[in-house]
Amino acid sequence: MSSWRSQRRIWDISQTLRPGLPVWPGDTGFAFERTWRMDQGSPVNVGRMTMSTHSGTHGDAPLHYAEDGLDAASMELDPYIGECLVVDARRANGKVRVGDLPHLASADRVLFRTFEAFPHDTWDSDFTAIDEGVIHWLAEQGVKLIGTDAPSVDPQESKTMDAHKAVLKHDMRILEGLVLDGVEEGRYELIALPLKIAGGDAGLCRAILRELPDVE
Repeated sequence: MSSWRSQRRIWDISQTLRPGLPVWPGDTGFAFERTWRMDQGSPVNVGRMTMSTHSGTHGDAPLHYAEDGLDAASMELDPYIGECLVVDARRANGKVRVGDLPHLASADRVLFRTFEAFPHDTWDSDFTAIDEGVIHWLAEQGVKLIGTDAPSVDPQESKTMDAHKAVLKHDMRILEGLVLDGVEEGRYELIALPLKIAGGDAGLCRAILRELPDVE
């Protein structure tokens, strides 16, 4: 019988939800409190959370950027599970552009690392967005999910939401707020399931990468 220690390596690429978690300026901050406490006589501990649907690592639902788009409870799960390509885009200037992409070789899911070190404790408004041309080009290659360690695929001050609209046009899916520190460029298995929230414009994720099995 094989030990769990011999299983494929896993990278947790999720942010930790906690008070003080940086959030989009003006959005709801994360709060947690213990409502039932064992140290006060309750047989169990129970907590209560207040948060934005876009807190930490999350998957945007089409409803976030289209009035008639699918909500988080209606999205198919297939785009969020399967082989992916992690791209090191730390040298991109302002936006990731087509010239920053490596040869994809039929990747279905592409995740971009843009931060040298993920800003866990401060909000970085000068993050690297993704050019809409990249979205169109990736769609032509058959990519169905785009992920980024940035808080959005569009710049913070964007009013036109060009990258989101390109994703909508191609019926792709988006993961934002990934933590890709220490993850080398290359291929992995992605598992990042958004919470099933009726009416949700996004679903929080516990996102992981797992090393691919050896091919004999």
